[in-house]
Amino acid sequence: MDDSRPRLGVIGGSFDPPHIAHLVIASEACAQLGLERVLFVPAAAPPHKTAVPATSAELRLEMTTLAVGDDLRFVESGLEVERDLVYTRDMLDAVAQRFPGRDLVLIMGSDSLAQLDTWFDPESILARATLAVAPRHVDAEDVFKEAQRRWPEGRVVRLEAPRIVLSSTIVRERVAAGRPIRYLVPPAVEEYIVERRLYRER
Repeated sequence: MDDSRPRLGVIGGSFDPPHIAHLVIASEACAQLGLERVLFVPAAAPPHKTAVPATSAELRLEMTTLAVGDDLRFVESGLEVERDLVYTRDMLDAVAQRFPGRDLVLIMGSDSLAQLDTWFDPESILARATLAVAPRHVDAEDVFKEAQRRWPEGRVVRLEAPRIVLSSTIVRERVAAGRPIRYLVPPAVEEYIVERRLYRER
């Protein structure tokens, strides 16, 4: 990364729904890498996930807007949804066009880094952005070592972040089972899920 250029963080995902682990990793990336802002980009249809998002892209974008609304460092973006983009490489190109003159930092968990080989054109992703990776599982150390061996030096940066065992799947399952999700998602997102009756058993 070029210290003379501002750095823009990008975190993508289904955000079905967005939860506190997304916010924590973005906050840590801001603090550790000096990011001017983090862009939250809900996916239209993630190609590397086998399950289709349970909720429409429009609703997931609305929840993301609610999730980041209280933090001036964060902003939601509908780039993937608006342009019907499929691949992370193309999303990064769209971000670079909209926010020129910035170094892009793609924020992810170590589980995503472990699957990077299965993504479309991973070399181009690494050419467009530095990867800022937070450990998520016990095998994170092995994942980091393999990434350092495989990818160009300095393109994969480790984030020191709290390990929060949480996923959107867990949140959805708790809602379906009638269990509380308070403190797992931002209050505005919880209220939205309740009002829209999302993720309930049909």
